[in-house]
Amino acid sequence: MGMMQEFKEFAVKGNVVDMAVGIIIGAAFGKIVSSFVGDVIMPPIGVILGGVDFSNLAIILKEAAGDVPAVVISYGKFIQTMIDFTIIAFAVFMAIKAINALKKKEEEKPEAPPEPSNEEVLLSEIRDLLKQQK
Repeated sequence: MGMMQEFKEFAVKGNVVDMAVGIIIGAAFGKIVSSFVGDVIMPPIGVILGGVDFSNLAIILKEAAGDVPAVVISYGKFIQTMIDFTIIAFAVFMAIKAINALKKKEEEKPEAPPEPSNEEVLLSEIRDLLKQQK
């Protein structure tokens, strides 16, 4: 089997395609969550904390000199990233919780009893006929 044929079989398998779709959706979801956090959640938190903009919080270790940029610890960006992570983790938790609840409801549904076999049907008819004769 040629390498191209092997690659083709690998690339069109369901798992690879599902994984690619998952990665693309995950990247888009990440952008949505980042926008939600940065544009919706953080402004009210900044107002509550007295107008603090987390992205600008930093400690300057060494001032900029000429063409050399300043050496800065941007802990505000780190705080923002931690908040993003917390919201993403909570959103994933809620999604998995909802999926598990749906699965649990599906599992709890009583299954329909299996169809009786021909032998059981025949025996039931014989039983009913015997009851009628009495």
